[in-house]
This record gives sequence, C-alpha cells and structure tokens, in this order.
Amino acid sequence: MITRPEKILVIDGISGVPLGLDLCEAFCASGIATVHFDCLKQAQRPLYEIRSAYAKLENKRRDHDGFYHFPKLVEKTLEELLVREKPSHILVVGFAYKFFCPTYLKKLALEFKTPLFLYDTDSCNLYSKRREFIFFVENELPVYDRVFSFSQVTTHFFRETRQLDAVHLPFGAQQIDLPNCEEKSIDVLFVGSCDFRRILLLEKIKAHVAVYGSRWQRNFPLISPELRGRIVDQPVWGNDLQQLLARSKIVLNITRADFFGAQTGINLRLFETLAAGGFLLTDYCEEIEDLFEIGKEIEVFRSSSELVDKVRYYLENDEKRLSIARLGHERFLKNHTWRNRVEQFIHLIDASPNQKPITDKDAATA
Repeated sequence: MITRPEKILVIDGISGVPLGLDLCEAFCASGIATVHFDCLKQAQRPLYEIRSAYAKLENKRRDHDGFYHFPKLVEKTLEELLVREKPSHILVVGFAYKFFCPTYLKKLALEFKTPLFLYDTDSCNLYSKRREFIFFVENELPVYDRVFSFSQVTTHFFRETRQLDAVHLPFGAQQIDLPNCEEKSIDVLFVGSCDFRRILLLEKIKAHVAVYGSRWQRNFPLISPELRGRIVDQPVWGNDLQQLLARSKIVLNITRADFFGAQTGINLRLFETLAAGGFLLTDYCEEIEDLFEIGKEIEVFRSSSELVDKVRYYLENDEKRLSIARLGHERFLKNHTWRNRVEQFIHLIDASPNQKPITDKDAATA
C-alpha cells in the first residue's frame, strides 16, 4: 500500500517560472497539504552584497579554479518554517545551493526526520558552467534521499556515473479550460529566451514566425532585420501565454543548445502547448517517443530543412494539423497533467531502495 505524504514543503528555487506553484496546486488538489517557500522572495543575509564580495575574494585566494559559493538566505528562516509547519516531506524544485548550503539543508532534514527530495529541472542549464555544474553534482545532489529529473539523459547520468538514487519524472502542465479562439492569426509561434541555435533555425522561417521571450534585443546584431521585426522581447506566462498558444497554427519548440547537445529536449513548452490544445512542432530527441506518438499526437523536425518543409506542409494542411493537435491534447489529459505527475511522485517516493529499480517507462505510466 502506498503511503501518501501528510504535508509537503516545496522549496522553490526557480520561481521565475510557475512550475513550483503549479506543483503545489496539484498536490493540494490531490488532498495533500502543501507549503510553498519561494526562495526569491525571502530576505537575504544582512549585508549580503558586501559579505558576498569578500567571500568571493577569499574563494579565489583559496581555490582559483573552484566555484564561488555563498548562499543568499538566512538559515534560521528555514528552520523556523520547519518548526512551524512540521512537513512530512521536503521537495526542492530546481536547486537549493544558491540560497542555502546543501549540507545545512541535509542537517535540518535529519534533525526533523523529514525525507528530502529534489526535482531536477535545470541541470542542463549548468552544462556550460563547468565549475558550477561540478559543485552542484558533488555538493548538492548527494544530500537528497532521491532525485527526480525531468530528463532521461540526466537521470541516467546521475544513476550510472554518480551512483545516485535518481528516477525520471517528466514535466507536466496544468489542465486548463481551452481558450476560445477560432481565428488563428499567428502562423508559427516561438516562445523562449534567445540563444544562437534558436536564431539560426528561426531565420529559416522568419516570414512566418512570431517570437516572444527574453534576451533577444541584446542579440540583435546577430539577427536579420526581418526577424527582428517579428520579436517581442519580453517573457510571457499564464493566461497571456495560453492566449498566444490558442491563436497559433503551429507552436514551435526549439531546445537550447546545451539541452540539444545532451540529446534531450523535453521542456515545459511541450506540455503547455498540448494543455492549450495547440499543434506542437519540436526538435527530435529519442526520449520524446516514450511520451508521445510522433506524427499522430505531435510533430518533430531533425534538421533546418525538415523544419522548413514541415512548417510549409502543416500551414497548408489544416485538417491534418488540427487532428494532431486534438490527439495531442487528449494524450496530455490522459498522461501528462501535473496531477498525473503528483501521483507518479507519490508512488516513487514510497518505493523501497531494495526493490527492483523503477524504469523510465514505469515513471511515464505509473
């Protein structure tokens, strides 16, 4: 029999995106009391900027090649929260090292006899930051009783290279009332921050695309005038994002270069698009086939030329495009809501470390 957590404390290290709050809402909807601790909204250590600058100098003196680490938040804040709320489980979303020392987090978990878990959502973003990634792998990951990772690739790395207790738990999205938008005024929508791989691919379809996201304007010298005119340099979330998705014939997902280089590409945009009933065209990676039926529930491209061809084809074939969007939405409702993920999480935290390891297929269908 699976024992459901009585109360979960979610320590949200990435509250710039709504993932942590969406998870909390799904836990509550599943009948589990939940406390959301937003690390970005907490008071910093007294004189943090000055103390941080001094610690950085000391770090360079001791270990010039090491990662500079000086957590931002007052440790007593978290301890007082645990005393007050008495959670049965702690789930860190993203990471904790920027806010609390990982060893301190483990010390508190042991003191309060509270299992400590991580939902790894951002490790791929650290690949190009060698020193920081090594610090995260060697100092934070080992403090957790179990690591849940959004990607099969990172899950295998954690298990096979680092011998960590890691399982695959893909992203999800909230189930929403489908936006009422009969007119599809946007041919191709791309929402995401700028990187050079994205620029190169978007240039291929610049006559059709509308782009929303951050850090585009600073890269305008690398972008053609025609594509610049199709960019709105601001992030969009929530209802604004849902309305954009609903107005778009094709929603394009292009994984960031670090993710693509690691042969993974299962990000939030996939699930948000399907939740809104949109037609999804995303770059191919192997693990996507464990989640969706390609050509029936979503579409993929493997090269820039295939991207151009499929954009042209699906703009000209409304019936096929709408059929894929409908079946993709049905698959989302059946398998990929945050409520689904919460039930999978509950099943996986209860699994004994001595039993047969849970496979990626198990995690996708639990």
